[in-house]
Amino acid sequence: MSGTGTPHQLGIAAHAEVVRIHPFADGNGRSSRLLADLVFAAAQDSETPELYDWRIDKRRYIDLLREYDRHRDPRELAAFIDTRPFG
Repeated sequence: MSGTGTPHQLGIAAHAEVVRIHPFADGNGRSSRLLADLVFAAAQDSETPELYDWRIDKRRYIDLLREYDRHRDPRELAAFIDTRPFG
C-alpha cells in the first residue's frame, strides 16, 4: 500500500498485518482489533472520532483477510468493515 491510504485503511492494514503474522499463542483477534481501533483513532483529524464496527459477517471477513494476504491492499477489507462514532 502506498502512503496515500485513508485513516480507515491504515487501521485495517495494521489489523490485517497483525492477524497475518499471528504473534501470540492466544488473543490475536482481540489484540489486532484493539490495535486497529487505536491506529484508526490516532490517524483521524476529527472532532468526533470513530472506531470500527466489528459486528461483521465472519465468513466474509476471513475471506477478505485471505485476499489481503495475497496482495497486501487493505481497500476491499476496509470497505467491508464499517465504522461507528466513539462513545
